[in-house]
Amino acid sequence: MLTIRREEPDDAEAIARVHVHGWQTGYAGIMPDEVLRRLNPAAWAQRRRDLGTADPEHPFATLLAEADGVVAGFTTFGPYRNNQDRGDLDDRYGEILAVYVEPAYWGTGTGQELFAAARAGLAERGWAEYRLWVLADNARARRFYERAGLSPDGEESTYPVPLSGGRDPVRLRELRYTARLDG
Repeated sequence: MLTIRREEPDDAEAIARVHVHGWQTGYAGIMPDEVLRRLNPAAWAQRRRDLGTADPEHPFATLLAEADGVVAGFTTFGPYRNNQDRGDLDDRYGEILAVYVEPAYWGTGTGQELFAAARAGLAERGWAEYRLWVLADNARARRFYERAGLSPDGEESTYPVPLSGGRDPVRLRELRYTARLDG
């Protein structure tokens, strides 16, 4: 049985594990292996705590999917970030910043339930339109979003992936997808 609930401060480690496992599996072949190997769930958990994402006053909300008490996935949503900058928010649009599911739960409907919960959360906050960014080479995610009714709107961005040893970052192309919540 799947339960959707709001993030609490003690959830940082579980969310970080899902996030890291999601990157390592979902971005294999898209991001350099060295980047995926060095991902550190403890560091990602600390970053969540530092950002205060579990604070009810935070502009972004994170919902967790639990299956038999285990965090199987999460989604984060809130106001649209201009230039993907958390300090430059555009309240005219909502944004889904993340939908990550532990790979063992892929294909179980967990992602669909999280996505539906994020859409409901955006609608409750009054947004009629929402956006999200997805790596252009992430065919699995793009299919998921397109089946959910989103489509690319022509906006593109570059996601810089830092490399070790002072090398220039790898720049991955991102596409912005959009849809209406009221249609």
